[in-house]
Amino acid sequence: MATIMAEAETRQKLLRTVKKEVKQIMEEAVTRKFVHEDSSHIVSFCAAVEACVLHGLKRRAAGFLRSNKVAALFMKVGKSFAPAEELCRKAQELEQLLETKRSQSLQSQDSIRRMPRLPSLTTQGVKNLWIRTALFEKVLDKIVLYLVENCSKYYEKEAVLMDPVDGPILASLLVGPCALEYTKMKTADHFWTDPSADELVQRHRIHGGHCRQDSPTKRPALCIQKRHSSSSMDERPSPSPSAREYVESLHQNSRATLLFGKNNVLVQPRDDMEAIPGYLSLHQTAEIMTLKWTPNQLMNGSVGDLDYERSVYWNYAMTIPLEEIVYLHCHQQVNTGGTVVLVSQDGIQRPPFRFPRGGHLLQFLSCLENGLLPHGQLDPPLWSQRGKGKVFPKLRNRVPQGSGSTDSVSDKEEDEATDYVFRILFPNSQSEFVTPPDLMDQGATMWHPTLRKSSCSSCSQGSFSDGATPKGCNHERTPLKLLCDNMKYQIISRAFYGWLAYCRHLSTVRTHLSALVNHTIVAPDVPCDAYKGLTPDVWQTFLHDCTAYKEQELLRLVYFGGVDHKLRKEVWPFLLGHYQFQMSEAERKEVDEQVRVCYEQTMREWLSCEEIVRQREKEQHAAALAKCSTGASIDISSQKMIHHDSTISNESQSSHSSERQSLAHLQSDSSNSTQQELLDLYTLNLHRIEKDVQRCDRNYWYFTPANLEKLRNIMCSYIWRHLDIGYVQGMCDLLAPLLVILDDEAIAFSCFTELMKRMNQNFPHGGVMDTHFANMRSLIQILDSELFELMHQNGDYTHFYFCYRWFLLDFKRELVYDDVFAVWETIWAAKYVSSSHFVLFIALALVEIYRDIILENNMDFTDIIKFFNEMAEHHNITQILTLARDLVGKVQMLIENK
Repeated sequence: MATIMAEAETRQKLLRTVKKEVKQIMEEAVTRKFVHEDSSHIVSFCAAVEACVLHGLKRRAAGFLRSNKVAALFMKVGKSFAPAEELCRKAQELEQLLETKRSQSLQSQDSIRRMPRLPSLTTQGVKNLWIRTALFEKVLDKIVLYLVENCSKYYEKEAVLMDPVDGPILASLLVGPCALEYTKMKTADHFWTDPSADELVQRHRIHGGHCRQDSPTKRPALCIQKRHSSSSMDERPSPSPSAREYVESLHQNSRATLLFGKNNVLVQPRDDMEAIPGYLSLHQTAEIMTLKWTPNQLMNGSVGDLDYERSVYWNYAMTIPLEEIVYLHCHQQVNTGGTVVLVSQDGIQRPPFRFPRGGHLLQFLSCLENGLLPHGQLDPPLWSQRGKGKVFPKLRNRVPQGSGSTDSVSDKEEDEATDYVFRILFPNSQSEFVTPPDLMDQGATMWHPTLRKSSCSSCSQGSFSDGATPKGCNHERTPLKLLCDNMKYQIISRAFYGWLAYCRHLSTVRTHLSALVNHTIVAPDVPCDAYKGLTPDVWQTFLHDCTAYKEQELLRLVYFGGVDHKLRKEVWPFLLGHYQFQMSEAERKEVDEQVRVCYEQTMREWLSCEEIVRQREKEQHAAALAKCSTGASIDISSQKMIHHDSTISNESQSSHSSERQSLAHLQSDSSNSTQQELLDLYTLNLHRIEKDVQRCDRNYWYFTPANLEKLRNIMCSYIWRHLDIGYVQGMCDLLAPLLVILDDEAIAFSCFTELMKRMNQNFPHGGVMDTHFANMRSLIQILDSELFELMHQNGDYTHFYFCYRWFLLDFKRELVYDDVFAVWETIWAAKYVSSSHFVLFIALALVEIYRDIILENNMDFTDIIKFFNEMAEHHNITQILTLARDLVGKVQMLIENK
């Protein structure tokens, strides 16, 4: 008997593994729109399927001398099954190519490059080559189905494929993966995709010490998007993958278009340094254009692998969003390539970019102008000249006022040194940079270039021709003054609107968030340190003398430090309202007795109803069998048998309690429509409960068949008393932790009833979920506007639907059981200490813990759902609860305006 059970458990374990891997592959296909052949999910899937195929395989079918049992099996199947025969041919060709690859490993790179591409050269890929090939050729499901239909020929009796239920299920599971399209191209879509949640967290921990980019002179934020499994990180030759991936991102990729790229562009990062060469690139995404400059030492990796990540040159790299730039000062000197200085909206100048000779400055401006269109433009625009393409605009020579002369177009040679000032204009926001209208005409000449005269500080020295005097700058003092006045206007405007936004935020806090927290701020260290939690000593002191500690003080200890695990069975009934803190021991026993009587009464009622339901189902089943029978005599005898069974059942019921007799009597009376509706409603809920109970945390040690029966009893008792609400999926998840801690049906029933007074509102019939989403939106908009803006831009998932399961089950499915205990007791105590909506702050803390990962990887709605699904049961709950309490305090301080 034990052997049979062990074999059944082995089959179920193998099947569960395949289900898990199929789910991963289908999820990857949906979220990423494709599945790559080298995906780690494919490797795991093939290994799981191979384990099932080889389970219980007869030695004769596997081949006595063959090391590759799958190959031997498929070749035997191929003798009588055409798809398997074609698969064997292709798999043998691949094996031959692999063998050729090994034998010719020392040949030249050119000859290797001409060889056909192999699906995978990893050890795991070679091991599962036949299964992989069958999957990619879309015949794996057909071959497994053939093996199931002819299982007695190939398998022993304990094999998975011999099982009349598990075998067909396995074949059906393979239909979905075999219907997908798999890519083997190393495209941008393959390299630039989101890694798993676990890998994102690991990368963030590795690079968490680096500061984020606050200014262009700091090291750029490395937005790592290249995907590789966490298991392969140690196999990479470089210890600094993120830095190298940043360098790779400077080139064309799926996320940004490379508009311009030029190496050996000189930049002087500091005054005490010589100019150093670097790579200048202009990138365009759907939203913005970005200018990047990276020192050559980082581009060619000459720093050395060990020091690459910590290189001082990262401090000199620049990333400049073009939306921050207003003016471009272009200075051309004879026999040089020209210099560009960028001036931002706040008047700050970036270090000059010195281009090498060869027309690269004009090419850069041309690419920039093309990239700005159609939403922006350069002012003045570049001119188009037949045969030459884009050229600098023709000059107008300005003469002193009063001379009577008019402006004339200059006929200077192209190599004559000229300075230009270009302005970046966006039609939709042009007014942002415009001074009062009456100044526009006066400043019109501001944009006319002049001969070797510059208002830019970067060229103030040595920019005048020989013999020139400072008076030559008088022509530019007026437009420069207008520029400075314009910048002052911008700074004042921004300061004013910033102050106005702050006032509006405070108003929003008081209007929308004041109801989310208690206005009294409770300190963790007054009157004593509460981070130690509710200890056995404190609790025993309270039980002996209830006046030793006030209720509020006990709740404060629970809120900041939790409850000692050994005390939870005693403390939780107090936290949930089953007991009152001021009750004596005798009063608590009286409450327990009342609850137990009520629970047993409820049990008797629904059990009698369940008997009627079971009897009805038995009769309906027998009637259906009789209806399917052919022949009138058989049908008549079946009806007599049904009538006989019903009579026996009614006689048996008469021996039970009067309540059960009454229910049976009402059920037999077809005229009582109310009782019929009651039975139908209870039958529907009973079936839902039985399904969910069997699936509830089957892998947790507590839920043995006996304890699952307790879970079912409590849930049926609760639903019997709340048939108007009925059972909704998820209620078993809320009851299970209570039963684990309390281990008493009657008390767990009472505590669950108290818990559901709050949690019922989260289910669809309650209507509170939308309020949670709205409150989350307000909280994150005020406390983290940057993250809110990202959510709004990337498909606008500020509806926060990804938090639905969190609020529905109080994070029960996001955490392991020990963490669930800590979170729940903190939520119950927070109602009286800090906030009756503490679940909101836990949800906000969950998002904030991973905010940098979300921002760095530019996650959209699908990404964030996938991320948190993968992170389930992997959170640091101590860190999350600490942050949640801090967020409550932050809102309380904002409301107090401190």
